[in-house]
Amino acid sequence: MSSVAASTVPLYAKLLDLLFRISNNKTMKTKKVDDLWSHVHWLGVLSDMGSFTAAAERLGVSKAAMSHRVSELEQAAGVPLVRRTTRSMRLTEAGQRLVDTTRSSFAEIERNFASVRDLAGVPQGLLRITVPVALGRQQIVPLIPQFLRLYPGIRIELELSDHLSSLAREGFDLAVRHVASVPDTHVAWRLCPTDSLLVASRSYLRRRGTPTVPGDLSSHDCLHYLRGSVVPTWTLEPKKGKGDRVTLQIAGSFAANNSEALREAALGGLGIALVPDFSAQNDIRSGKLQIVLPEWRVAGAFGDQLFAIRPYAPHVPRNVQMFVTFLRKRLSTGFQ
Repeated sequence: MSSVAASTVPLYAKLLDLLFRISNNKTMKTKKVDDLWSHVHWLGVLSDMGSFTAAAERLGVSKAAMSHRVSELEQAAGVPLVRRTTRSMRLTEAGQRLVDTTRSSFAEIERNFASVRDLAGVPQGLLRITVPVALGRQQIVPLIPQFLRLYPGIRIELELSDHLSSLAREGFDLAVRHVASVPDTHVAWRLCPTDSLLVASRSYLRRRGTPTVPGDLSSHDCLHYLRGSVVPTWTLEPKKGKGDRVTLQIAGSFAANNSEALREAALGGLGIALVPDFSAQNDIRSGKLQIVLPEWRVAGAFGDQLFAIRPYAPHVPRNVQMFVTFLRKRLSTGFQ
């Protein structure tokens, strides 16, 4: 017996035992336990996603099919597994126990299957990725056609979102993020450094003057990233030599929670925008935008490294490895 096949034997026995222990023996006879493995997996996805709608979307099935599977599992087990109301759902004690005690088993089965699939030698399968909107549109999406031509057996589902997703809960294989640090529970591959820049159009600078020291920003229209109700401030420090860090309250006629929107406002001459370098790279090269206070670094605005991130697992699927290697090569020079 192969090592992979041997490792699944205790998992099978464990799932079988758990279903029998939470069940009513009479009702269990109406459906073979062997038919219920996918039902238990779906219950676990329901627990992770928190709603029938989200779980169905994650599994690629209808909400009705999701509800039917859970009802079948409840009938076979002989106990309620989910409490439903018009506004919410939650697992019962029995349902949560079943999910908690089988979660690691299903994760191991998934890892074993991924390792078997990788034996095919050709990277294949679905790769679900989440990337911030501006970074994705400007830097990641243009690279994907080339990657898929190199690896035609791989399919990609890309979510463009500035929301910091729970990768495991929402079913993502990989996230690309510009952050300062990565949680210890995740595996991270450094892709390249990234910087925060102050930029403005030449027409704005001709009209309002070019700042030469951070204090000059107080008399300018500053286009900033929305961060709730916090009073907007920028902190700058000299790139070379000695000097004090300076923190300034700034104000302007426009703010947004998207760096593309800030870049477009700067291109329109509305003021000086603080954006990640990957968002302004092309317009700086073309001369449409000019870097303001180039001898100063903006601190704490955005992350200073670009990472590919995934939850820790003993086995990293080959399609993930190939995509990370591809990104590291294509983005190695950064965005300056």
